[in-house]
Amino acid sequence: MTIQDRIGDVTERIVKRSHDSRSRYLDRIGKAADKGPQRSRLSCGNLAHGFAACGLSDKQALSGDVVPNLGIITSYNDMLSAHQPYETYPALIREAAHEIGAVAQVAGGVPAMCDGVTQGQDGMELSLFSRDVIAMAAAVGLSHQMFDAAVFLGICDKIVPGLAIAALSFGHLPAVFVPAGPMPTGISNDEKAKIRQLYAEGKVGRDALLESESRAYHSPGTCTFYGTANSNQMLMEIMGLHMPGASFVNPGTPLRDALTREAAKRAIAISALGNEFTPAGEVISEKAIVNGVVGLHATGGSTNHTMHLVAIAAAAGIRLTWDDISDLSDVVPLLARVYPNGKADVNHFQAAGGLAFLIHELLGDGYLHQDVKTVYGTDLSGYTVEAKLDADGNVQREEVPETSGDETVLAPVAKAFQPTGGLKMLTGNMGKAVIKISAVAKERHIIEAPARVFHDQNDFLTAFNNKELTGDVAAVVRFQGPKAIGMPELHKLTPCLGILQDRGHKVALITDGRMSGASGKVPAAIHVTPEAAAGGPIAKIRDGDMIRVDAVTGKLEVLVDEAEFNARPLAEADLSQSQFGTGRDLFAAFRGAVGSADTGAHVFGE
Repeated sequence: MTIQDRIGDVTERIVKRSHDSRSRYLDRIGKAADKGPQRSRLSCGNLAHGFAACGLSDKQALSGDVVPNLGIITSYNDMLSAHQPYETYPALIREAAHEIGAVAQVAGGVPAMCDGVTQGQDGMELSLFSRDVIAMAAAVGLSHQMFDAAVFLGICDKIVPGLAIAALSFGHLPAVFVPAGPMPTGISNDEKAKIRQLYAEGKVGRDALLESESRAYHSPGTCTFYGTANSNQMLMEIMGLHMPGASFVNPGTPLRDALTREAAKRAIAISALGNEFTPAGEVISEKAIVNGVVGLHATGGSTNHTMHLVAIAAAAGIRLTWDDISDLSDVVPLLARVYPNGKADVNHFQAAGGLAFLIHELLGDGYLHQDVKTVYGTDLSGYTVEAKLDADGNVQREEVPETSGDETVLAPVAKAFQPTGGLKMLTGNMGKAVIKISAVAKERHIIEAPARVFHDQNDFLTAFNNKELTGDVAAVVRFQGPKAIGMPELHKLTPCLGILQDRGHKVALITDGRMSGASGKVPAAIHVTPEAAAGGPIAKIRDGDMIRVDAVTGKLEVLVDEAEFNARPLAEADLSQSQFGTGRDLFAAFRGAVGSADTGAHVFGE
């Protein structure tokens, strides 16, 4: 298969840029793997503690070095709809392991917070940092060195990236990621957005809003729009860490349970005690990372992954940059229309052919690297299949149909919705930023409007409610970055920005905060770096400055005389209210150590 020139060129420069760090990483995990089963080096006291709670047969099995032990890292809690199904997974996994003569233990749990619950609340300021906490918590679970492979149970926004970073820290171990799937379709996303906007305008009350939200988010499973959670699932599959066809099967179904059992058995089969040793650090290669970026563009995925993918790559010694992501966006076609860049949800996407059809199309036209390792044991062509049940209740796979089940949701390359990806990088005298354009009308890809500056999202809402925003506006919401207050999501602004745009005004958002996978119809230049708290130029913008957001040429500029702009002092903000309460005081070290958005916004070194 011939790879597209731009895909090949970007991959090659990532390989060259990463040569030294990737070599050190592979050497490190290679030495760890060469030492053999970790339990063999534990003292009798260590080992006795490690299996004290096991049944007699499991104790006997773990006393030697020949029976695999599968570690389970779980993000279960029963507040998150997406993670509630994981309550029963450890029992399924232990049963599957016993069926093939192996053992499985829950190695540890990790926190899992919901951005939907914390949206617009103080807790959102912990959200991004929770990713790195999750990575460290998973590392604590695996640090007991009792395990020959691991399965990772997680779906939502920061959870999967955190688990992936942990899996790569223990990259000598095989790792299979196990999703739980999306909830069934509720009310349409358009209907949900309409009620939110009516509420923002004061045309319906809280009762109507809560009823609408409850009909949208109504059962176990991920939210069905294509935000960060579902982008996570796409990434894990297209990068080879899922079993094929696992991403978007609904919870509580026989197929979902069969896929979970299969994943457990496969993780054991690819351990060093089996015949197909496949460590996680070799699955996530430079080519796999490029495949992930291509998948992100082709599906119009979450802007959060401009940080998460950079951080995941770094955990494997791979140096991915925003320039790489931007250059790939210029050539990868958009093949999916899933809300917010379409009316469909992920269940419709799955029914139309899902990732199997998407991967088949992208492979066929040279947009994906086929020659990669996967946990399934094939190259990426093994992922162009649909998972189904056979007569005995086990997983069987069939080749995906040659045509999409609904070309308004999932298009072939020949009928792509647009020739370029859903994400664009912006540069200019305000620094660097990210914009998601797949849901933005073409006539709004270039916005020029006067700035209105805010240091808090609530100040913007106050100005809106006081009817101060009556014309074109480039809303600059700064001091929202990781160093300032942990880089919260700013979706609370979406309805009001949408109202202003619907009134015929030119509207844009510019922020060093986040807007994530649900970025919608209003052009939003987000993740601006350097951030205001780090002395970035965004801290020099004043009310009335003309701002130009140009997603066509990739420019983000304040149209002020260069000498005047450079001479301006940096604005300051009182951030003391964000330093304490809701656990924020415990994260001071994170705010001090965090890197910039374009380097992954993580607190780890190499």
